[in-house]
Amino acid sequence: MAKLWQKNYTLDSMMEHFTVRKDYINDEELVLSDLIGSGAQAKGLERIGILTHEECSLLMKGLDEIAVLRKKDDFPITVSDEDCHTAIEGYLTARFGDAGKKIHTGRSRNDQVQTALRIYMREAALKLSSATLSAASSLICLAEKNKDVPMPGRTHMQIAMPSSVALWALSFAEELVEEAGMLMSLYDVLDQSPLGSAASYGVTLPLDREYTASLMGFRKVQNNVLYANNSRGKFEAFFLDHAEYIALTLSKLAQDLMLFTLPEFGYFSLPRELCTGSSIMPQKKNPDGLELARSRTSLISSCSMRVKSIIKALPSGYNRDFQDTKEPLLEGFRSTEELVLIMKEMIDKLEVHPEALIKACVPELYATDRVMEKVLSGGNFRDSYKNVGLNLDKVEGEDPVKALSERTSIGTTGNLGIEKDREWLQSISSRVAEEMERLSAIYQGIVPSVSEVIL
Repeated sequence: MAKLWQKNYTLDSMMEHFTVRKDYINDEELVLSDLIGSGAQAKGLERIGILTHEECSLLMKGLDEIAVLRKKDDFPITVSDEDCHTAIEGYLTARFGDAGKKIHTGRSRNDQVQTALRIYMREAALKLSSATLSAASSLICLAEKNKDVPMPGRTHMQIAMPSSVALWALSFAEELVEEAGMLMSLYDVLDQSPLGSAASYGVTLPLDREYTASLMGFRKVQNNVLYANNSRGKFEAFFLDHAEYIALTLSKLAQDLMLFTLPEFGYFSLPRELCTGSSIMPQKKNPDGLELARSRTSLISSCSMRVKSIIKALPSGYNRDFQDTKEPLLEGFRSTEELVLIMKEMIDKLEVHPEALIKACVPELYATDRVMEKVLSGGNFRDSYKNVGLNLDKVEGEDPVKALSERTSIGTTGNLGIEKDREWLQSISSRVAEEMERLSAIYQGIVPSVSEVIL
């Protein structure tokens, strides 16, 4: 099909490459999302008499056919199409003639892309929340299995105070649950429809934006049509910022695991199948996955920054610059989801070595405990601190396991609150599952074949 904007001239081939680049390839990920938006568009046009019932039925059939083809990886998008939106309209026009030519009535490619991206981000938020909660659950399981296994706590990477494997694991679990909850709060922001805003200023047709929003499962319309346009890029940056927070947590976890699986520490070990080898040193079992977790976090951070750098000085209204926010969004989501999944597998297969952990609990680990004993016996903190600090050679060790139970404040080794963490995780997981089920039912009612694969 000719380009959506095609008139009476042919675009220079160099300009075509410059303006399209990889957009048509990236758009393969947006086909299913666009089908939902186009289905709502068709039904909305039928509602105001632009399409007959028969025409709308044909278009809905065609959209479902495209969904089936896409599932088979048999719906090509070419550079001449520019993007999936042209390819979809081209298919409908080839199949159904004038009916296909009517589907874009009252719709700009701008709000069409916006709608597809909003649907995509909404699903991405649910998928990433679900994966993040699953990784957090694995950490909680690790904590439950090792709640009585001591572990040296460290500050400045030096021996500090008594800790436990459970306390360490739960610190990451709670952080991930918090971040999944933040992502679900963002989901509520993403859950508004830009369809009908056209090229930033609406059209003279009596479009029922609330109706089309409800068809796609959006809980509200993004009211101001110019804001709907101006939010492009910013909503993507919101999403990528939240993805970055998750990645930053996992990068710290990866760094800890690299340290604690060193032979010199020996606290944990990873199974061979999660490590790679050296091309020259036959003895090597390298934690490349953990190292790449750190670098992928930088990649994800760069995606967020790329989007914000593109939109930071744009004037109101649509600008072609927005096209370049699409690739970092897709790349950032894919990279974060993959990072979460591989880190969950590492957590699930992590081997804990209690003997090495107990051995690492040297006497100086209890120096602060000795200070607290003197305070409880009537001494003041500053003199007690000085006395212990000047006599570190006299600090004696104690039973590392017993030391864990002596800490009873909320969130310490003797009062971890694992059940509360489970309940917190479950409450967010339930909401994610409910939203996935709700959207799946909505998609089933508009383009049935999409609902089988999009969530």
